[in-house]
Amino acid sequence: MASVTAALVKDLREKTGAGMMDCKNALTETEGDIEAAIDWLRKKGLSKAAKKSGRIAAEGLVAVAVHGHDGVVVEVNSETDFVARNEEFQALARTIALVAVEKGLTDVEAIKGAHYPGGGTVGEAIANLIATIGENMTLRRAAVVHVPHGVVGQYVHNAVADGLGKIGVIVALESTGDSLVLAPLARLIALHVAAANPLALDSTQLDPAVVEREKAVLADKNAGKPANVIEKIVESGLKTYYKEVCLLDQPSIHAEHANKTISQVVKDAEKAAGAPVKLTAFVRYSLGEGIEKQESDFAAEVAAAGGVPNVKDPDAKDSGETV
Repeated sequence: MASVTAALVKDLREKTGAGMMDCKNALTETEGDIEAAIDWLRKKGLSKAAKKSGRIAAEGLVAVAVHGHDGVVVEVNSETDFVARNEEFQALARTIALVAVEKGLTDVEAIKGAHYPGGGTVGEAIANLIATIGENMTLRRAAVVHVPHGVVGQYVHNAVADGLGKIGVIVALESTGDSLVLAPLARLIALHVAAANPLALDSTQLDPAVVEREKAVLADKNAGKPANVIEKIVESGLKTYYKEVCLLDQPSIHAEHANKTISQVVKDAEKAAGAPVKLTAFVRYSLGEGIEKQESDFAAEVAAAGGVPNVKDPDAKDSGETV
């Protein structure tokens, strides 16, 4: 009997999208013959996930979970928003977040290989739900924040269920102070992050390429002026830019913190908390950001599917235009 190696199992998983144990069983039954194993999986109905894998999955949910001094945010994508409202999909996204935060995992492949409550791995749970629902699904990304002492706050915007929505934010406040003061503050800052969408905690954490691009824009806008003048303009412009994109420099969106930056809000909380407070990290995920979605002409698709010529665009004005 041919030896079933890890490389063979990996190859079969990539070709079929089936679970690891299913791939191993298929290869065992077919004595290591990949093509025969693919047919074995198809006959068992276990390779359906692979048929969906080419489809763009830009909908879905962002899930947030906090466990002790750790917080995680993950993005689990589906093809349609309809599936995001499915309770099984919501349970999958929530459980993936819990697995990630409990194990402190951020690498997608490591999370997919982790044990899924109830049996199997996270990757197998995703593949099984793909086969059940019939849509492509992907675990796209994950991030964790940690504080040795303090609290992790969370906020979910457009929530469809507890900890699940379109935008997820986690915020880490490091302090030995009163958690009853720190917890609501962390949530307020998380809400601010969701609304203001900062790029970094402070200027030192900004991508250098982003800063250089901003410098170039400021310099180009003032081309022709003396070099020393341009240098001062760029320096002043960067300070303004940092107030727009750096969390600690941003003015708080909350009325009770009017005219105060997030840095000042955190500093002001130290007296009530009874100890120094430091905002050390945040993560903000917005569903589907950076994914190039496929645009479709719905009317044309209906016409093509039903063989109906000259279907009128329902959104078109009375111009007689058809699609």
